[in-house]
Amino acid sequence: MLNTQTKNAPFKYSLLATLLAVSLAGCSGSDGDNGMDGMDGADGQDGTPALTTGTFLRANNGDENRGTVDWIDQDGDMLSSFETGANEGIVLSSSGTLYQAGDSGEPMLGAFCRIAGREDGMMMSSVDSQIMGANTGLTNPKGIALADDSGMIYVADFNAMRIAVFGSAAAGDVAPVAEIMLPAQPWDVAVDENADRMYVALTDGTIAVYDNVMGSDFAPSVMRIIVPSDASGTQISVNSHGIVYDADSDRLVVSDVGDASVADDGQIFVINNASTADGAVEPARTIAGPSTMLGNPVDIILSGTTLRVAEKSNDTILVYTNIFSGDSGDIAPTLSTSSVKPESLAEITDMPEMADFSDQALADVTIGGVSASSNPATAGDTTGMVVQFDASLGSQTAMFDTGMSIESVAYSVNGDGFVTYDDPETAMGGLLVVNRMASMRDDGMFSLSQDREIMGEMTGLVAPKGLDVNSEHALVFVADVNETTPAVRVFSGCAAGNVMPVMTLTASDGARPWDVDYDDETDRAFLALTNGTVAVFDEVTRKMMSGTSEITGEDRLLIPVMNGEAISAPTNIHGIDYDAQSDALVISDVGSADSATDGKLYVIPDAGMADGLTNMTVNIAGPSSMLGNPVDIMLSNGNVYVAEKSNGMILRFDDIMNAASGDMAPDYSVSFTAPESVAVLPAYLW
Repeated sequence: MLNTQTKNAPFKYSLLATLLAVSLAGCSGSDGDNGMDGMDGADGQDGTPALTTGTFLRANNGDENRGTVDWIDQDGDMLSSFETGANEGIVLSSSGTLYQAGDSGEPMLGAFCRIAGREDGMMMSSVDSQIMGANTGLTNPKGIALADDSGMIYVADFNAMRIAVFGSAAAGDVAPVAEIMLPAQPWDVAVDENADRMYVALTDGTIAVYDNVMGSDFAPSVMRIIVPSDASGTQISVNSHGIVYDADSDRLVVSDVGDASVADDGQIFVINNASTADGAVEPARTIAGPSTMLGNPVDIILSGTTLRVAEKSNDTILVYTNIFSGDSGDIAPTLSTSSVKPESLAEITDMPEMADFSDQALADVTIGGVSASSNPATAGDTTGMVVQFDASLGSQTAMFDTGMSIESVAYSVNGDGFVTYDDPETAMGGLLVVNRMASMRDDGMFSLSQDREIMGEMTGLVAPKGLDVNSEHALVFVADVNETTPAVRVFSGCAAGNVMPVMTLTASDGARPWDVDYDDETDRAFLALTNGTVAVFDEVTRKMMSGTSEITGEDRLLIPVMNGEAISAPTNIHGIDYDAQSDALVISDVGSADSATDGKLYVIPDAGMADGLTNMTVNIAGPSSMLGNPVDIMLSNGNVYVAEKSNGMILRFDDIMNAASGDMAPDYSVSFTAPESVAVLPAYLW
């Protein structure tokens, strides 16, 4: 089994919304430009139509612009450009990653991180990643589709006559998760993830439809062929290229390039009842003829009922409004804009914001589960395991096997898991990136076809422990506690392989961080140091965006005290979680790692700007608390979840900000072997 699941999950929102909505304004539209005035007594030129305001991406494939993707507005006017090095189909994920196929050089699939914030930039190996190499089997990848809930990318591989499926977190020379062989060469693919159905535009003019794709582990036994035909049943399609499915109306729109060497024989078909269509089907609407400007319409996208066409042979972007209604025939486009050899299109859509769950400490949110990683000193049945419990810690609900000894786990807003590990034998550590680990991988295992690693000498990782993910900036903060070069190393959330961090935070005097919490609202990083203090770094991403790659020395150092009295030694801060709403910091202290009874939980108010000796308001410790080695914590709904390693427990202390100090018992608990980390998962992932 491939350990993927098909679920009718709610749409995943992303913190990248504000960046992705580059110039979107809901349903507002632009006023079209006036046409040129005519001579006296003669009509002037027509003005441009008013189209709904929007921003789009256009992939180029001409001799002079191949390997670039342009930002264009709703009228097709260019805004900026980005160098991807790829030249074929593009698609955007809900988290703002641009995926693009390429076949102008070695066949590849590129992932370009946080693309909406990188106008006029270029591909960077420390930020982006590629799937490329002999193991991929890619020959001529053309159009691509993304199933965002499951994180699966479908690639129409032309000469291989197949759809190759990769996990969206995969990178490098890796085999696909699966391949679906086709009866003819494909050019593009569309996926209806909720219905688990795939539509493939074949260059023999037909459309292949596969049902139960993921439900059959990508071995669908049901296939139908849609053949666009006239009323007599005679095929009228020649060479299908672009394809898009509208689930709300159950319609397909398909472009047909006809003879690729002819610049006036293109067609557009609208097919009703697409989910059940089979055999010869008369399109509900057919657009063809010299007025259409259709020659080689290689790609199409829908924005509501507005169709945009990448018309390659005639070097133009065509716009057809109300594509589902109107007559068939030689219909002129609503708008045409010159564009040199456009290959593919994608729309940058506006999405509601959703913060990382680690930054919603006091918000009243619905919890879908509690994740914990196991890290026993001696290898055992739970080594490498990441399990999930329900919110009240009553029962285990899911399990994932990384296949190796691991440390901590954190998650992005789309459910991808980030897992730290170290190898004492090689004195090197690394980071696993697991595709949709939170929601789609129950009873699964780490697989390079879906997942990837960040590791190698250039990473600087030796003994990584706690980590935090910031989805808005697509960054992963990793606390490396090694004795020689301790630091928090920050990586691109899309990076892969042996890459340098994009930023390094080093505490003063060689202090060693066990965990880190980055707060996006205040742009601060809080480092839990094993010497019993907390280092605070201000304006982290602002400095990074301005070109700073290394910060040595914190802005402030917090020394926790109770009523002005220092905490008796040993003190050893491990877990840390800051809440911007209350400006409070919750931290865990393992005391002596050899003691199973001296752990503590602290709450420090007014922590954002605190410096030096800082009084706490809550200090929980004692035998009833079961705190011995509380190695990790996470706040959610005002409650704190604790990974208590020495006593083999996941604990929950409710209303921690207002809790009494002393020997307080947890409100909920569950036994779990050697828990190393804990993370709360939002219900929207399911």
